[in-house]
Amino acid sequence: MKTAMTRREFMKDSLAAAGLTIIASVTPFGYRLVNASEMKKDEIAAFNPTAWIRITPDDIVTLTMGPTEMGQGTHTSLAMVIADELEADWKKVRIRMGEARPEFINPILHVQLTVASASIRAFYMPLRTMGAACQAMLLEAAARQWKVPKKECRAIGGKVFHKKSNRSLTYGQLCLEAAKLKVPENPPLKKEKEFKFIGKKIPRMDIPDKVSGKAVYGLDFSLPGLHYAVIARPPAYGAKPVSFDRKAAEAVKGVKKVLEIPQGVAVCAESLDAAWAGRDALKVKWGPGTIPLMDNEYIERSLMEDLDKPGSKAVSTGDVEAALKGAKSKVKAIYFVPFVAHATMEPMNCTVHVRSDGCDIWAPTQGQTVPQAIASKITGLPKDKVNVHTTFLGCGLGRRGRPDFIVEALIIGKALGKPVKVVWTREEDIKYDAFRAAMSHRIEAGLDDKGQVIAWSHKTVSPSILKDINPKGIQNGVDFMSLWGLADFPKSPHNNRIMYEIPNLYIEFLISKLPIPVAPWRSVQNGPNAFVIESFIDELAHAVGKDPLEFRLAHLKNNKRPRRVLETVAEKAGWGRPLPEGMGRGIAQHSCFGTYVAQVAEVSVNKREGTFKVHRLVIAVDCGPAVHPFNIKTQIEGAATIALSTVLREEVKFSKGGVESANFDDYSPIRITEVPDIEVHIIKSNDKIGGIGEPGVPPTAPAVANAIFNATGARVRRIPITPERLLEAMKKA
Repeated sequence: MKTAMTRREFMKDSLAAAGLTIIASVTPFGYRLVNASEMKKDEIAAFNPTAWIRITPDDIVTLTMGPTEMGQGTHTSLAMVIADELEADWKKVRIRMGEARPEFINPILHVQLTVASASIRAFYMPLRTMGAACQAMLLEAAARQWKVPKKECRAIGGKVFHKKSNRSLTYGQLCLEAAKLKVPENPPLKKEKEFKFIGKKIPRMDIPDKVSGKAVYGLDFSLPGLHYAVIARPPAYGAKPVSFDRKAAEAVKGVKKVLEIPQGVAVCAESLDAAWAGRDALKVKWGPGTIPLMDNEYIERSLMEDLDKPGSKAVSTGDVEAALKGAKSKVKAIYFVPFVAHATMEPMNCTVHVRSDGCDIWAPTQGQTVPQAIASKITGLPKDKVNVHTTFLGCGLGRRGRPDFIVEALIIGKALGKPVKVVWTREEDIKYDAFRAAMSHRIEAGLDDKGQVIAWSHKTVSPSILKDINPKGIQNGVDFMSLWGLADFPKSPHNNRIMYEIPNLYIEFLISKLPIPVAPWRSVQNGPNAFVIESFIDELAHAVGKDPLEFRLAHLKNNKRPRRVLETVAEKAGWGRPLPEGMGRGIAQHSCFGTYVAQVAEVSVNKREGTFKVHRLVIAVDCGPAVHPFNIKTQIEGAATIALSTVLREEVKFSKGGVESANFDDYSPIRITEVPDIEVHIIKSNDKIGGIGEPGVPPTAPAVANAIFNATGARVRRIPITPERLLEAMKKA
């Protein structure tokens, strides 16, 4: 993947070089296609393309991608969509990462940002249309050259053929003439049976460079004269430096500058070793934090006590209070989910070069629009003077959508006046993460004499995700992003809401005042909310003596897609089939980002020690059209694995007002030997296309917890499920 070409270089090449370039312009109302050669340079600069197809006389098809490739295979899948409708020769297809520019804005998110499993589902139709339009122009160019009817020409594998005269021309031979044509607005699209790439197993285009070491990640990137910066950061939230030894730091050989920034005290040096040595020499004395005594007990107690405080109404349908009064039986429960770190393999880093005439940013980032805007604000440069170059990412999980590390680099880079790379250590990456938010939940449900849920009252408390990233998005005290899985924003395209048909539903939310920063984590709060919802549904099923699968289906009578994944996973897993003594089987389903997933977990439990092992996860997925089935399978496997990690042991430790966890020895994700057999079954579906990067996460935790209940009769309402917690639950069972 090339990242060094600037936007201007690409624009210049696109217009001046011989070739055909198609632009998809995204508007709030959809998109339209334009031939770049028809446009004046100034007009293009003001336009909004999402992706470009560029065909040059050497027959190379270059696809420029707006979304970030962070290991989820997005670029390959998007290229398959374009190449299929274009009828390209896959061997001639090349991909390059696009720069920050409004033309690459995601039509669902309205920003250039790779989150919310939104790349394929947002660009599927625009890119198909773009590819088809390009093919139509090439056919027209060939027909004109041969002076034959266009309908007699056919495109196959990067060439146009005229059967009657036995002639053919390559796309490279046609691109100059095609570039002169007007782009058709409604080109015909292929039928499903005509797909050559969509739905097939195509090798990922990013893998060869990654396995050969050619791939350039953020930490790999370098420039002549590059300086390095590290930051002494406060040990507790809200702590400020009282004093530090600037002279001692500046006396370290290679140290060039020491400066106070909002994040702490930065040391800039000619080498990374010198920067670290300078930071050590600072010997910063810090003041007290916002809550000096804050630790895990304080946090959990605070979130539980907040359940008794008034919150804000998020959802209210029917009359929950009256329905609860009239219910034949009622069930109550309290759940808790702790803070979880992103713990990406590549710690945060960013390289910048701030100059008087422009600014370049090289970063492993999930977003381009926001860093560009921030850079413009910090440097005072217009946005079109700021170039954002996206490198490969050593894992994202939502962490790299938060631009804090880029902000630091820009502040330091502007002060230093030289190219500088800000580097976080592994310990900083965990201690100063913005975590998946901890949540407390209190639920009460009422059931009628047929065992149907007639009322569901749900109160939850957590720090707000939107408070930092988009405070205007908080609606009347409700952060719907924190409620995803339970309730979604009004008119949201994500479908992150409870799927069950409950006539009287009330959901209330309270923003915790804990000073701990939180951010989206893979599947955002769909994960913890699904753990609560699907565990509680299991409780309700057992409370009325019904099979958990049948109970779920009885509350999804008019919701075919969650029904379909449940029925499929039950069949594939052998639901109802006896298991050996000591084993249990649990089921769960969840919908998010337009995709429906159900899982069955099989576990064995050592009741004496309180330990358990997950042996098998069977997963059914309905994401609509499956662009890249193998990639879907691997994404679901990865999502289930990271979710299982949160069930087994992931939990951030806090002490003395700050974070105690620091590295993989005391914050330990799942090991490969703990990963169970995972079966993924993709349901053939022509329903609306959904995202795939995150929906595999939410059902895992409840499926495992429900399987443990099936094996032991003990309900664990808190993750991670440690031996101590399981033993305690078994005592109460």
